[in-house]
Amino acid sequence: MKNVGEAPREELATGARSDHSTRNRVARSLLDHGPSTVADLAGRLGLTQAAVRRHLDALVAEKVVEAREKRVYGARTRGRPAKIFALTDCGRDAFDHAYDEIAVDALRWIERHAGGEAVTAFARDRLGSQADTYREAVAAAPPGERTEALAKALSADGYAAVARSAPGAQQGEQLCQHHCPVAHVAERYPQLCEAETEFFSELLGTHVQRLATIAHGDGVCTTFIPRGAAAPAAPPPQTPTTTSSASASTAGRNPA
Repeated sequence: MKNVGEAPREELATGARSDHSTRNRVARSLLDHGPSTVADLAGRLGLTQAAVRRHLDALVAEKVVEAREKRVYGARTRGRPAKIFALTDCGRDAFDHAYDEIAVDALRWIERHAGGEAVTAFARDRLGSQADTYREAVAAAPPGERTEALAKALSADGYAAVARSAPGAQQGEQLCQHHCPVAHVAERYPQLCEAETEFFSELLGTHVQRLATIAHGDGVCTTFIPRGAAAPAAPPPQTPTTTSSASASTAGRNPA
């Protein structure tokens, strides 16, 4: 006789698959939208906050997700600061199919035999091979929507990018990339981030400033783009971008 309350084996298996699928959705939402509160996740996923907390607890135990204190700007209100949850390096690796070790070895070989400038040239050439798609997307957009157009083009390539208004008194926008397929390589070779910043500057026709990068330990790669960007630059005669108007600074931190 079956014990009261004992679930059939098939139901247990189905429940386990459902939990795994929902946890993948939670992790994917953090990848696409960056560090989030329980309420944020519940709203995006159509789940109760209690269900989200249960799945987050499991992901934290698996070291896929970590809890942080939400950064507060301006006067702090009473009560305990809200917690936000973000993917760990381990969590990002689950979405990252780049062959990091091979890439680092290859760049180390280039650096040893041809110097650091050769690594920079490689980084620029790598972006140059993708330039046409991004340039067409930006050029086709109205002036006020070029950052959004670039974000959509980056998302199509797996960068989970969004454009949003800059917080506070900053007059401009922030381009936020919630995923970087080469983050571990860029940690060793920041020329990849610097070349990308230069590339954004050329595409948008304005000085841009890199505020934060995943490679430096931030939750999101964040680039500030001032309001009123000029028309996108015409394609250069050669693919590598050499504009010097961009700032590759990563001194700022992720405002999320």
